[in-house]
Amino acid sequence: MRPKDIVIYERLQRALGEYEQEDGVLPGIADKASRHTLLLQMIDSVHRVRYPALIQTRPLSDEVANPDSVTFEPIKAAVLLQRRGEIDEATWLVFLFVHFGKNRRGGWRYLREVYAGDGPGQRWAWASITQNMSKFRQWLREHGEHIARKNEPGGFGNHRKYESLDADKPNGTAAVVESYVRWIGPPRTHLDLFNESLDAVGRDPKLGFQSLCRSMEAVHRFGRTARFDYLAMLGKLSIAPIIPDKAYLRDATGPKNGAKLLFGGDRSADDLEKMLQMLDSRLDVGMQVLEDSLCNWQKKPKIYEPFRG
Repeated sequence: MRPKDIVIYERLQRALGEYEQEDGVLPGIADKASRHTLLLQMIDSVHRVRYPALIQTRPLSDEVANPDSVTFEPIKAAVLLQRRGEIDEATWLVFLFVHFGKNRRGGWRYLREVYAGDGPGQRWAWASITQNMSKFRQWLREHGEHIARKNEPGGFGNHRKYESLDADKPNGTAAVVESYVRWIGPPRTHLDLFNESLDAVGRDPKLGFQSLCRSMEAVHRFGRTARFDYLAMLGKLSIAPIIPDKAYLRDATGPKNGAKLLFGGDRSADDLEKMLQMLDSRLDVGMQVLEDSLCNWQKKPKIYEPFRG
């Protein structure tokens, strides 16, 4: 481990010990192997959550926002666009980042090729999508087969592996994009929507997250994980001043299984949420780190395997 990671490891280990002394044992990490593995997964999650903030401190090449370039990277592109004041475009890229995900072998190819459209000046940027939804559907109908070609690595990310490029099916990419545009409601901007939700809850960052998560149910194929990832990323990029108020375990699988394993017993999602909040009062890592690390830890509790997408 790197020196900085050793410091994090030791701090989290002490915090887990304090929790167990004051609030009860954690059966899932009673043995050293499970405890060690969970701590390593938490460190990985801390780095993933901090990554967007780190990007915001660095100089970025224009090429990170060029979908024709192999250096294209959607989150770096969103940071660059945000710096330029292009908030709608930055947020649109965050949506595409979540919808397509990063394929383990093909990387961002699906996202790049859809976003690239027919080249410079004819990208499927936010302004183009909102004004030409029917044209986008037709474009996807004509190009979907080529994008899905099998002779080159590609595909959706692991969390989105059941999604489709189809232009006409109710669960296809065109329908998903159309529902997202409808949720934003142009000419209303992304910031207009976020501010409306925040104003309605007194600008509270956690209640704002909750409110937006609820309203985002209107976006097709964006279930609990996609909504959580999208909104959490907006918060990390400072596009919207929101933070997860809980782990949203009710409709979760991996994170809920991880929480059940950690705390032991047959507990309800609501009880697990309360226990996670108590645990985080000691760990101070935030709900996204807990949600992410528990999901990855429960797969092999005694054997550390880095998450690769």
